[in-house]
Amino acid sequence: MLKATFLLAAFPFMFAPAVFAQEGTQPRKPGIGVVHLSAEPYTFDTAEQHRLRVTIVAKGLAHPFSLAFLPNGDALVVERGVGLRIIHDAAGPHPRVDPEMIGGLPTFPRSGTSGIQDVLLHPKFASNGLVYFSYNKTRAAEHQQHPELAGAVARGKIIGSSLTDIHEIFAGEWRDQSSSLRMAFAPDDTLYITTGAPFSQAAADLSSVYGKVLRIRDDGSIPPENPFVGKSGMRPEIFAYGMRDQLGIVYHAASGNILATDHGPQGGDEINLIRPGLDYGWPKYSFGRQYDGSRVSELPAIPGIEQPIILWIPSIAPSGLEVYTGNRFPDWQGNLFVGSAQRGEIPRTGGLERVVLNQKLQELRRESLLTDLHLRIRFVRQGPDGLLYVLTEQNGGGPDEDGAVLRLEPAP
Repeated sequence: MLKATFLLAAFPFMFAPAVFAQEGTQPRKPGIGVVHLSAEPYTFDTAEQHRLRVTIVAKGLAHPFSLAFLPNGDALVVERGVGLRIIHDAAGPHPRVDPEMIGGLPTFPRSGTSGIQDVLLHPKFASNGLVYFSYNKTRAAEHQQHPELAGAVARGKIIGSSLTDIHEIFAGEWRDQSSSLRMAFAPDDTLYITTGAPFSQAAADLSSVYGKVLRIRDDGSIPPENPFVGKSGMRPEIFAYGMRDQLGIVYHAASGNILATDHGPQGGDEINLIRPGLDYGWPKYSFGRQYDGSRVSELPAIPGIEQPIILWIPSIAPSGLEVYTGNRFPDWQGNLFVGSAQRGEIPRTGGLERVVLNQKLQELRRESLLTDLHLRIRFVRQGPDGLLYVLTEQNGGGPDEDGAVLRLEPAP
């Protein structure tokens, strides 16, 4: 159960009138009142890790979206579309947010979700010092009011509080929509990149990099065994296709596979086992419904379309994805953790999804955590201390700087 600190913080909103349009003008908007994080830790009970303590590592962040721990215990945090910030001693007892942004990154005019999206250290960071970041870059479009955007990945080295020697190693084609871009390394130092195409036909188009899982080498060159290398009109970076909007990807070491989340419209949220050359269905096939309630397709899948290994109906709005391998939560070893922004199209119903799999990556059971916080969970990462760290933000109605980093640990 929750400690009293949370109950007291949540109590006032139960009786405060929500701000809605006057009756008779338009339907009331669904949603739960804002619940602000208290300074004191929260304690929860969970199905297999009893007495879970949640503490605040950092607050006042603008749309935190990704986290990468440095060997010294500091952490790099992406403020989506804004910049890259460092939290000193993030995995220690005295975390402190640096007031200055990391310098050296490209700057772009704000347009939708342009700018930085994800950050990742090279597996050999201790020897090469390489930091990778993904972003949507922009350029002025002739005869158009809004700029064109292109998903890209660059790498550089962090020196003090700046990135230096930055080189772009991948870029997609220009278009009028932004793309989510998450990254994960495999043990052979190949880099997997997710891209989105939620509102176009690009996911089925092999001449476009969007709506795909891409695979490149750590220097940006193309692995010759990629499934579409050498095929006319097809982008050689493509590893798998037919995805809608992927906001989580992870290497699953126990099985040697890449797993990625895919954000459906209404329902049809997925975790997919990513295999080379396969079609995952979007935009023709989906378990979800359009935002007007109609079905995306009469059949959710047909022969030749890969089906998800995990499915959510209704939607959970999945984001970051992690496999727990530490020893601080022994009952959670091998479990998947998925950030959720909201459930069933209801604002402020996000949480952290825990999924137990067998050795064949078949689902055994699942549990929703942290739902009482009523926050959007945008990312989850295992820290060097074997604890879990999640990035959260409010769901509308608050300032941009309402994001936080939370630490999950066993309660004493």
